[in-house]
Amino acid sequence: MTGQVRTVDGRVAGRRGQATRQKLLDCLGEMLSSSPYRDVKVIDVARKAGTSPATFYQYFPDVEGAVLELAEEMAKEGAGLTELVSGRSWVGKAAWQTSEELVDGFLDFWRRHDAILRVVDLGAAEGDKRFYKIRMKILNSVTNSLTDAVKELQTKGKVDKEVSAAAMAGSLVAMLASVAGHQKGFTTWGVKQAELKPNLALLVHLGITGKKPVR
Repeated sequence: MTGQVRTVDGRVAGRRGQATRQKLLDCLGEMLSSSPYRDVKVIDVARKAGTSPATFYQYFPDVEGAVLELAEEMAKEGAGLTELVSGRSWVGKAAWQTSEELVDGFLDFWRRHDAILRVVDLGAAEGDKRFYKIRMKILNSVTNSLTDAVKELQTKGKVDKEVSAAAMAGSLVAMLASVAGHQKGFTTWGVKQAELKPNLALLVHLGITGKKPVR
């Protein structure tokens, strides 16, 4: 953190203040992993952090404000998902490797941030533009790179010109996000994690290249 972290009333937080603020965020993140978002109260977060509600309100206007801070930090990390696609090859055996690594990275990101992503999805579904923008920031990091990949393949004559690059990329990313958020549910259908990844990678490969993978 930098010295520019500020309190709600605009004062620059000192080193101890920054540490307290971060502890509150860490405790909130832990609570979201085990409690429904609507059940998390300021007094409970403060108690878990070993401080008071008054201290909480020095740094955040309410629980939602603190959740947005967590979501913004997560979105910054999510922007790195573009590295799974940008500049990667979608030809031959390399295309299968790219598909596998994209699926693996996407599912891993969702597992690590499952709690906060559930809150972001809830807020976005309820029409909260702040949460919607954060969700789209994460998804766009992959969608834009996949769109470019399809367009590049089209210029080389490897993908039909009638395919809408943006529609294909957006559909695949929406599918990845949906599956990533439903990972635990697949076990009720008798699907093992080891089976999920290669089949999801197959769909990504078919969507981008229009061909069966060369392994």
